[in-house]
Amino acid sequence: MPVLGGAGAATASARAGRAGIQRLGDFLTDIGTGDLGSALRDAGLERLVGQDRFDVLDELITYIAGDGSDADSQAARDAACDVIDDVFGDADSWDDLHATAISAEDLPRLLEAFLARYIYNRMPVVAERLSRLFDPQAAQQADADMRAIIEDMVAIAMPTDPFNVDWSGPQGRQIADDALRRAYEAFEGWDGDES
Repeated sequence: MPVLGGAGAATASARAGRAGIQRLGDFLTDIGTGDLGSALRDAGLERLVGQDRFDVLDELITYIAGDGSDADSQAARDAACDVIDDVFGDADSWDDLHATAISAEDLPRLLEAFLARYIYNRMPVVAERLSRLFDPQAAQQADADMRAIIEDMVAIAMPTDPFNVDWSGPQGRQIADDALRRAYEAFEGWDGDES
């Protein structure tokens, strides 16, 4: 049985990931070209300006990935949590959060990380396949190999200058679709068998 019904079906059903990368790309670009306050205002989250880490990050993750009410949204939330934690590090106060900067090197890395983690989280056969490997080292290596393949396929689809992308528009959607399709095609027809 193909992963998530095959590459086409997996890409088409990746609603939370597609919307998430578009919102995240837009938000991180706004931080990179301005600051956190302006990025929150542009996202319609102005009520969070001046708030502490918990309030800002909790609502920001929901804005990016949804409420986690289904498996797709939960996969996006888990990926968004990891990336947002990477962006803000140990910042707790508003001043610390507001001092966060996004560089030209940070943006593609963060966007790739979100999509790669989201795709990995959606792969229903991963845990089942790895559980069949009796050798813990083999299971660990298989997991690392799968993550590397996903990361490589996502990286290929990323633009060279992500700051000049309209992430919330058709351009952002096309980049998301291309990255998702490439990653799922790498596993098309794979049913989790070790052979």
